[in-house]
Amino acid sequence: MKMYQVDAFTTELFKGNPAAVIVTEQWLDEALMQNIALENNLAETAFVKVIDAENYEIRWFTPTTEVSFCGHATLASSFVLFKDYTAALTLQFHVKDLGIFVVSQDADGKIKMNFPVRRAEKIQQYPEILKQILSKPFKNVYLNRQAYIVEYENSQDVLDEKPDLALLKQWSKMQSLETKETALDLAITAQATTYDCMSRYFAPANGIDEDPVTGSIYTAIVPLWADKLGKKEILAYQASTRGGKLYCELLENERIEISGYAQLYMQAELYL
Repeated sequence: MKMYQVDAFTTELFKGNPAAVIVTEQWLDEALMQNIALENNLAETAFVKVIDAENYEIRWFTPTTEVSFCGHATLASSFVLFKDYTAALTLQFHVKDLGIFVVSQDADGKIKMNFPVRRAEKIQQYPEILKQILSKPFKNVYLNRQAYIVEYENSQDVLDEKPDLALLKQWSKMQSLETKETALDLAITAQATTYDCMSRYFAPANGIDEDPVTGSIYTAIVPLWADKLGKKEILAYQASTRGGKLYCELLENERIEISGYAQLYMQAELYL
């Protein structure tokens, strides 16, 4: 079985967020998919099931769990499909609970993904434990179905932040047990100078201490900054060690286009 590893949201190898991609005619056993993701030990492994040359289903697994939405592994999967599996210029992913993602590729290789907006709401009574998890002062706290999003005063604080990941993991898991929902993650964000916004993302309860680039959370972060800055096009940077650049545009009908580049790192043969 063929597997690809692709660096997403970057034009350089060893930058962006690496994802593994496996394209199949039928879904593998769920336990096998989870074991492959664990063995890969990447933020996400994507499994893509072919419907036809323009239509696909997609699922995403961290080393510890299946997740409902992953942007960078969708970009990596699109890169692989455009490279080796279809001559189509546009393809569609059929996603459980999220509908259809329409994806296209420009002549220069940039991949454009059309996602639903998943807005975050400002919360006045935020959990006090956030002050223990985070070491820097913050302005506002927002929440969507995926994560708490904490707005900082400046981008330097985003860069300098060293969260208490053990406490975040413990708290997120306790919340998950109480709500019987997937553990919530934590994003931090601030206005930047070279970019419109700079962010970081932490998900220790879901097997990822710091995610290099998190495409899915920009369905919430970009609408926040679009409103604050009075513009629909947002250039975002995720300031992890690897770093990644996201070209975003807020569209009508509660949709968002998130775009980026990808680089192939590896093709491998799995012996299963």
